[in-house]
Order: sequence, then C-alpha cells, then structure tokens
Amino acid sequence: MKNPEENLLDRQPAACGVTIRAMRASDIEAVTAFINLPGFRHGTLRLPFQTVEETRQRFESMPRGNVSVVAELDGKPVGDAHLMRYQGRRGHVASIGMGVRDDFTGRGIGSALMEAIVDTADNWLNIKRLELTVYTDNAAAIALYEKFGFEKEGLLKAFGFRAGEYVDAYTMARIKS
Repeated sequence: MKNPEENLLDRQPAACGVTIRAMRASDIEAVTAFINLPGFRHGTLRLPFQTVEETRQRFESMPRGNVSVVAELDGKPVGDAHLMRYQGRRGHVASIGMGVRDDFTGRGIGSALMEAIVDTADNWLNIKRLELTVYTDNAAAIALYEKFGFEKEGLLKAFGFRAGEYVDAYTMARIKS
C-alpha cells in the first residue's frame, strides 16, 4: 500500500502533466522571475521589480505550519501557492494566495495548485475556513475559486492601487462542511 503522505510531497495531476511539490530555496530565482511578470503581478498586491532577496526573505520567514508549493513543469517552477494559517481563535482559518506564470495560464496549473492546497487544508490541517481576496476584474481566478467551492462574501471597494487607479476586490471563502 502506498504511503498517502507521499502525495503531499510530490503529486502529478494527469490533466496537465504538472508536479506540485513543496517550494525549495533553489526555486527562489525562478519564482522571482515569474512573480515579476506583468500578468502575474496584475492579479496581486505585489509592487514591480521584486528582488530575489525579497522573495528569499519572505520564503525563509514563513511561519511554521504554513504551506508553500510550486507547480513544476519540465523541471521548472511555473506557478506557486501559499496557505497561511491564522492563530488563536482563528486557528481554524487559513488564507491562500496563488498565481501562474503568464505564459502557462489556461493549462490546468491553477486547478492543480488549488487541488493541492484544498486537499492539504481539508485532510491534513483540519482547516474549516479557507479565505482569499481577488480583484473583481479577474474572471478566470474567480471561476477557478468557485469551481473549488469558494463563494463571494463581500466587495472591498478601492482595495488596491494598480496601474494608476484604485481597484475593487471580492472577499471569498470556502467553508468545509
């Protein structure tokens, strides 16, 4: 019988041929390159020109109990996702953030990342509530999140400043029954 924990370390969804695995320090440069791409950055709160050192510092200071994964295709990271757990009376809650390299969108990589994060939250961390924010104009991301059971809970007006204007975002959540 196969050890079920092996799936958390290295899983390859058949749909897109991508491997989802834990992020490693050796991924920092590749991840920095794709998070600086205009399409990736457009859907996030990141500023342009993030340095390798900034990415490394964020990776190294990730609190224990949080999860960072990359989607790897042909030996190269092409997307990442993070699950950040809350503490205390919100210990049953985690927020997620994710993205896919500009030239790899629409290939099922986002779905593979979400599958891994949701499975980890549900079956390994006993997270009751997963939450996220997403810009209201990011239709592809909203559709992906809805596919995984997330629902819009509210509208955050002037949530972020992007490309010279304020943009709204939805707060979305998925409650495990």
